[in-house]
Amino acid sequence: MRLGVNIDHVAVLREARRVNDPDILNALYVACANGADQITIHLREDRRHIQDSDVKNIMMHSSVHVNLECSIDRKILDIVAGVKPHRATLVPEKREEVTTEGGLDVFGSEDAIGYAIELLHDSLIPVSLFVDPSIEAMEKSKDLGAEMVELHTGTFANLFAMLNSNLGHSNHSVKELELPRYELSERLEQSLQDIKDSAIHAHKLGLEVAAGHGLNYHNVHEMMRIEEIIELNIGQSIIARSVFSGLADAVAEMKRLTR
Repeated sequence: MRLGVNIDHVAVLREARRVNDPDILNALYVACANGADQITIHLREDRRHIQDSDVKNIMMHSSVHVNLECSIDRKILDIVAGVKPHRATLVPEKREEVTTEGGLDVFGSEDAIGYAIELLHDSLIPVSLFVDPSIEAMEKSKDLGAEMVELHTGTFANLFAMLNSNLGHSNHSVKELELPRYELSERLEQSLQDIKDSAIHAHKLGLEVAAGHGLNYHNVHEMMRIEEIIELNIGQSIIARSVFSGLADAVAEMKRLTR
């Protein structure tokens, strides 16, 4: 299982004071030295964390592949095409969101996504689509010309956290918290089945399969049981743990778990 370490949250801390501390390149070096198979970063339209200069520096200095997440905005796509990451992952993006809230609308934005894939392919950049786990989304991703899909695991992660309240929980509604435990458990099982079915179907279609969003040290073992998933992209939980244990240990522990 490949481990993609997302270092966006190091840039979040840096941007809080608008100084070069912590240095994003130090995070890159430590992650690569302690088991990261890939570095993942997201160049957002609002530049709330990763900056254009970060992308260029990371591309220049990374000893592992760089997975650059981006929206389908034309200006952003032109930047991505220019820096030529090892892979571009197209993700949905809203200015008001705290973090990515779901997968790409591969049906409602079919033309725009198709154009983005064509533009990136013209620059010889493989493309992954960040999508919600469904059979229909796998088939549409294949039809659009992507080489890979990354399954959005946010629903699974939230339900897992709610059923294990001592581990904390992330994005959830009051209505969900009022559900009886057996119903939450059923929803968790269904979310896992959706991920598994989607991974199997994507693999049969010839797509590589990754997964990410909300994965952490407590729930990652569930993804390890799905053999069609070959890559996990994890960021917030690694950076959060590094506050207490250091980034080297945080990355090394996650790499151990994903073996």
